[in-house]
Amino acid sequence: MVDKASEMPLNAEVPAMEVSGLTVKFPVRGGVLGKVQRYFTAVDDVSFTLPQGKILSVVGESGCGKSTLVKSLVGLVPMASGTFKLFGETVCRGKVAGPAALQKLEGSATRKLDGLASQKLGGLASQKPCRVSDLVQMIFQDPFSSLNPRQTVAEILTAPLVARGVKFDVAETRAKELLERVSLPAASLQKFPHEFSGGQRQRLCIARSLMVRPRILLCDEVTSALDVSVQAQILHLLDDLRNEFGLSILFISHDMQVVRALSDEVLVMYFGHVVERGHADEVLTNPQHEYTQKLLASVPTIRRKICQ
Repeated sequence: MVDKASEMPLNAEVPAMEVSGLTVKFPVRGGVLGKVQRYFTAVDDVSFTLPQGKILSVVGESGCGKSTLVKSLVGLVPMASGTFKLFGETVCRGKVAGPAALQKLEGSATRKLDGLASQKLGGLASQKPCRVSDLVQMIFQDPFSSLNPRQTVAEILTAPLVARGVKFDVAETRAKELLERVSLPAASLQKFPHEFSGGQRQRLCIARSLMVRPRILLCDEVTSALDVSVQAQILHLLDDLRNEFGLSILFISHDMQVVRALSDEVLVMYFGHVVERGHADEVLTNPQHEYTQKLLASVPTIRRKICQ
């Protein structure tokens, strides 16, 4: 039986994620020596809350800062400013720690944080301030480039646990369980990524993200590279996993039909700013901001009727 992340004791009233004033800037270089001339603000003072067990969709056209936002949350892009909390605990230097632990982050090796870092899986037990990656996992847009073509599925899926000190046979057992959960046979472990279709590869990516029992999934345009029928399968799978494992999901998309079908809440971004937020039904049926109205109006007629 696959261990459920929801079994980890947490205060259900505390948001899964709290982001305040998050800003991301990129240097713009010029001249012969390539010196920094100015900074381009890709994400500007963004704040939001992701409730436990809910799906928050971040929508907007390409280039509005959606992907940069989620990448900054897992450390793939540095934040210029802002605060970031997971289950009420501040994130500092890629680790989750309470106020007292933050002061001793460099030297402390034996602090528990209200059960956040006390989960065990086949001998895996962390007494240190846990890493963000222990609680948050990201699923990327392109299932073709997200998997190492030179590794078998067994190597790909077990890597996150082996890196955390779990024995390979224990990690492999969990990998088999998760493959079954995402509707792939256990025999897939001996295959390579190129032997799977796009939808199957995305299922592998989902299984890999669940290996460490995260509490939050960041889904960056996970259905955009798939055909419509496969999109529906992946969306149903994500919703089922959310209910089964008690996951909270930050879902990035530009497809309003997908957002309508999956979301509890919606956050609309435009040129790095949040222009509207609220419950999905309210935002999608009665948008207040002009940009949100134009975004919904851009949906082709047949699909717009389906959304409504």
